[in-house]
Order: sequence, then C-alpha cells, then structure tokens
Amino acid sequence: MMKILLLTDIHGQYDTIPDFMELAPDMVIIAGGDITDCGDPQEANEVFKQIDVPCFAIPGNCDARQILDVIEYSDAVNLHGTSLEIGQVTFTGVGGSNPTPFNTPFELSEEELGGELLGGKAKQRARQNVHNILITHAPPPYCTLDDIGGTHVGCRCFRESLKDFDLVCCGHIHDHTGGVVEIEGTLVVNPGPASEGKCALITLGDEAKEIEVEFVTL
Repeated sequence: MMKILLLTDIHGQYDTIPDFMELAPDMVIIAGGDITDCGDPQEANEVFKQIDVPCFAIPGNCDARQILDVIEYSDAVNLHGTSLEIGQVTFTGVGGSNPTPFNTPFELSEEELGGELLGGKAKQRARQNVHNILITHAPPPYCTLDDIGGTHVGCRCFRESLKDFDLVCCGHIHDHTGGVVEIEGTLVVNPGPASEGKCALITLGDEAKEIEVEFVTL
C-alpha cells in the first residue's frame, strides 16, 4: 500500500503546506504546481523544504521555466518529460500547459506537450508496472474534466495515451475541483487548488487498478 498526497495549484500559498503534511502521506506529488503564481522560481523552495517525505513535482503554467532548475537542485524530484519507477509504481510527468488566453510563463503547444509525453513514455515502456501514473498540470485528457463554458480545453495527446496509464493526476482547471472520472479504464483526478486548502489522498493497493481516491479540504 502507498498513500500519496496529491497537490496542485499552490499559487504562492506556501503556509498551507504544513497543514497538508499532517495528513501523513508516504509521498507527495505536486501536479504542475503553479507553485509560484508567476513569482520568483526560487520561491518553490518554500514548498519543498516543508515536505519531509519523498516529493515529485512538475511545473505549472504560472511557473517560470527556470523553475525546472530549482526543482532539480531541491530535495524534490523533477518529473517533467521523464519517467521514474518507485517500487511497483511508475510515474510519468509533463508540466506546463497548453496555450491560455493569459499568456502565462510556461505554455506549450499541443505538439510540444506530446513530445514531452513521448519522452517520458519511452522510458516507461521499458518498465510497465502494477500502477502506471501520468502526472500533468495541463488540462486533462480531451473531453475529461475539461469543460469551460461549454468548450473542451483538454489535451488530445493525453487522451490518445490513456491506455498507457491507470491513473492521471492533473490540475489547472479550477472549474472541476474535486473531480474524478473513469475513462476507458483509466481514472482521471483533479483535486482542486491547494491554495484553497484542497487536495486528494490516493491510496495504491498491491494489485493493478486497486486505487482509492479521497478528496480533502482543510
């Protein structure tokens, strides 16, 4: 069993982290942080230094691209564009987001997002595991928790890769806070913004598809 604390959209509210850590997770996943809310990338260390369990992170669209170096040199692990195996679980990460109307610092085209995903999947293929998890910040797979005002803004490249994962953890779209759906046998989870005290506790069992999701608001 593994208990994961899933956070996203921290938006500079660093004083919330100790409260989240009281939930006693085995590890923390920061799904495309929007850690700094367009601030200094070094501010991300205010998050990582308060986490005393293994932490894996990708940037959000409101993080400057230099935050990749900050994560690399912190105690957290940068998952952007790569894949990592922890026991019976393989994590693949893609940070940033597809283009938004707000011209935020870390936006990628659909082609660029697909390229980062392919880079991570190339490593993942060599080590298919009991649980294979995709961590993204960008809008979730197309037509999945991605409706804003009647328009779907999700990523087609993520939708096309659903079969490679049994769980997708995402954020970015605050309209679908606390959303979880199953699409083609894959769970897609958006815990909602940590800046508002929201998170998800994900428990992974020892068998494939043995996944429990609990939403928590502090």
